[in-house]
Amino acid sequence: MSMPFYVSPEQVMKDRADYARKGIARGRSLVALEYVHGIVIVAENPSRTLFKISEVYDRIAFAGVGKYNEFQMLKIGGVRLADMKGFQYSREDVTANSLANAYAQTLGQVFTHEMKPYEVEILVAEVGVADDEPNQLFHILYDGTLMDESDFTVLGGDAERISEALDGAFTAGLDLAGAVRLGAQVLAEDGERLSSESLEVAVLERGRPRRAFRRIRGGELDDLLG
Repeated sequence: MSMPFYVSPEQVMKDRADYARKGIARGRSLVALEYVHGIVIVAENPSRTLFKISEVYDRIAFAGVGKYNEFQMLKIGGVRLADMKGFQYSREDVTANSLANAYAQTLGQVFTHEMKPYEVEILVAEVGVADDEPNQLFHILYDGTLMDESDFTVLGGDAERISEALDGAFTAGLDLAGAVRLGAQVLAEDGERLSSESLEVAVLERGRPRRAFRRIRGGELDDLLG
């Protein structure tokens, strides 16, 4: 009788984490920054039809990096969950906190019990209604780790370099143009400049009625980039 092949649980988890990180590193990074009127999300994405940043609910946005079909499935699941909760209870009961916890549970379950983990990192962002109400930035990793960020957050394989650049350049109270330019600047490598054609930009604006999400593109994005 042959002995079954044994691999320690620690080694299995390490192999899955390495696999997920390698998949995420192949994609382009994304940054979210707080600015004076809300949150701006900037991603390197030359596609005009495949979006990494999307609206989930009235004041909530979703963004993902890594394997496109996997974070799109997560986005659709989040939209359905938000719609159902808002319909059954009230629109105010749908929060970024509850969505982020649901995503963390799903990713943690897949990472622990499935053969292949999701090769994704995702962001759930919510803008405050009033000027004194804080924004929320939730960064969820491939293994379900949930992090509550402030000021800015970075997703993707180049996160360490970009985070170091933002640590030295970010200041509170940026206007929209300053936040967009800073996001484009830190995403660029080796001093190159990213054009509006290679960027996807969206904002959650505090002053907009109910639906705070808005995409920025075309001439408006060119003007902001200067």
